[in-house]
Amino acid sequence: MIARTLGVVSLLGLAVTGQARDMTLMETVTAQSVVDVNLSPNGQFTAITKYYPARPYTDKEDSGKTELVIRTANGKETVYLSKEESFSDVEFGPNSEYIYFTAKRDGDDYSELYRIPLAGGGVQSVYEFDGSITAYDLSSDGQSLIFLSTGSRDKDAKKEAEYGFKAEVYEEDLTYRHLYQVDLSQADAEAKQVTADDVQVISAQWSPNDEQLLVRTAPTPLIDDYYMSSQYHIMSLNGETVASIPTEGKLGKAEFSPNGQYVALISAADYNDPSASVLKVYNTQNATIRRVLPDYQGSIQDFTWRTEQELVWLGHRGTESEVKALTLQFLENRDLIDAGEAIFTGLDGSAGVDKIVLRGNRPAHPNEAFELTSRGLDRLTVSNPWLEEVTMPKQETITYKARDGLELEGILVYPTDYQEGEKYPLIMVIHGGPESHYSNGWLDRYSSPVKHAAAQGYALFFPNYRGSTGRGVEFSKLSQNDYAGKEFDDIVDGKQHLVDMGLADETRVGITGGSYGGYASAWGATAQTEHFAASVMFVGISDNLSKFGTTDIAKEMNAVHARSYPWDKWQWYLERSPIYHAEKARTPILIMHGKEDTRVHPSQSMELYRYLKTHGNVPVRLVLYPGEGHGNRHMAAQLDYSIRLMRWMDSFLVEQAEEKPPFAIDHIKQIK
Repeated sequence: MIARTLGVVSLLGLAVTGQARDMTLMETVTAQSVVDVNLSPNGQFTAITKYYPARPYTDKEDSGKTELVIRTANGKETVYLSKEESFSDVEFGPNSEYIYFTAKRDGDDYSELYRIPLAGGGVQSVYEFDGSITAYDLSSDGQSLIFLSTGSRDKDAKKEAEYGFKAEVYEEDLTYRHLYQVDLSQADAEAKQVTADDVQVISAQWSPNDEQLLVRTAPTPLIDDYYMSSQYHIMSLNGETVASIPTEGKLGKAEFSPNGQYVALISAADYNDPSASVLKVYNTQNATIRRVLPDYQGSIQDFTWRTEQELVWLGHRGTESEVKALTLQFLENRDLIDAGEAIFTGLDGSAGVDKIVLRGNRPAHPNEAFELTSRGLDRLTVSNPWLEEVTMPKQETITYKARDGLELEGILVYPTDYQEGEKYPLIMVIHGGPESHYSNGWLDRYSSPVKHAAAQGYALFFPNYRGSTGRGVEFSKLSQNDYAGKEFDDIVDGKQHLVDMGLADETRVGITGGSYGGYASAWGATAQTEHFAASVMFVGISDNLSKFGTTDIAKEMNAVHARSYPWDKWQWYLERSPIYHAEKARTPILIMHGKEDTRVHPSQSMELYRYLKTHGNVPVRLVLYPGEGHGNRHMAAQLDYSIRLMRWMDSFLVEQAEEKPPFAIDHIKQIK
């Protein structure tokens, strides 16, 4: 282990120590962050999992690394698992004696369960199974283990493949994840399967008295069933269902209260709610469930139990986040962290401990670890000290009215050298979902390099159009049964607002986004082509008829987006497809897509490319990324995407070129 000490960082951040400078695209995609923060049951230790992205042109292995740091109550930090070790599923043991994790070590065929004593000592093997352990929970005495696994690999299938038999039966040849239980107090004890063979298990945890289990299941491993058909059950140890918690639609986290009388969970308000964003409490004694924040006009992101009668919850409201404590008896809230401190994305606590730990970001930094005690809020980590040298553009939430009078919000990033009265090229960045929203925090991604673009003289706008989350269930349903209707008019109205402000040059506005944001980008380049001078579409939709037949979330599309099927109104679906308007297109469009995308099939991008290419009215380019799905995971693909995005915007918004830029990027020069 490597020991080091890091003092608490004030909320004001570190002092600037270097010359102010611009942020590069390489720095955008390789910025480090905190991906998980956990508090030990006794509140004396905080586990911080740090993420270190791979560096394109330097690292041949194109995946990031993680590091596990344990921080004591007095601020001492010790590296328990270094960047050279691969691990996941970090959890404290029930008595705060060990930190547990899963990993493949020392020639393991599968990912197994290990632990490290917090008092000092090396890695200890806990349980080895004939199959990878993907999630687990320990009983209160640490002697009984439950875990999830798909079991061992099919050796017969591997042998068949060696002889060329590789047929895949679509959506039938499925591998289920089962729940197992094993008594660790018995040497060489074998795990027993708790759930049936034809049930997919998503998560499981012990009840506080170790007599029951809280298990989330779905009918199949298909992603559509995960989204729309899963349910929480209270089960006995032999797999019998004692009670099923009555919910409909999407689900999020669930957790027993300290004494087991209640189960708190994040769920959809109803089957047609596009996101799991409301907080409910189920009473195990009388089998009743109630929504405990019925009037909350935001989205619940996370929660933790403090006592049997008090929950600490994290919500996103508008473009900010807030943390409050809820007393169940009177449904009264008290503020713990006001909106505006940071955008918190997760929290953890322990019953009876007057402390919570959080993960959060601000416009000036990605996710870091925070700690909230009676003394106040402290930032614990600084993952990217070099950010203090980067010139930070002004970033703020603005409001504007849609053409029908609906008030909308968005986040505006000004050019770094902004001068009032001057007009700038504008990039509109459209979120996917549409059940998602932008918060006023760290917005830099490979698909939206905010600091870099602002330094190049761009303004950027991130609109939360109708159908976005963060403003209550009713608002998030406003776009349903209206593909590309008022929701995309909201985007144009946001653009017009910035033009009327005198900030945006109306002739130099670009649009970009992924998934549903890619759909908006394609719509902006075709049906609304007069409003945009450049478009970059990523994993986007171009044909709503073929989209339904090629996606793996057809059930979800019907329930929370379209609210109909294509055969209900064929012509309507066609007219709400960018390919239907391809002949109108006058906006140069760069189309990019992962070749292994199952959510939005790459044929969606191929269709739009072919329609536009055949019409021949506008510059168009299609870039496919082998090995990538619904978004680029590998750093090299992310950097390549960022370069192509900015090159396209530079060509058509800054240079106002008529021809598309060269397609080649000289990566080999950088590698050498």
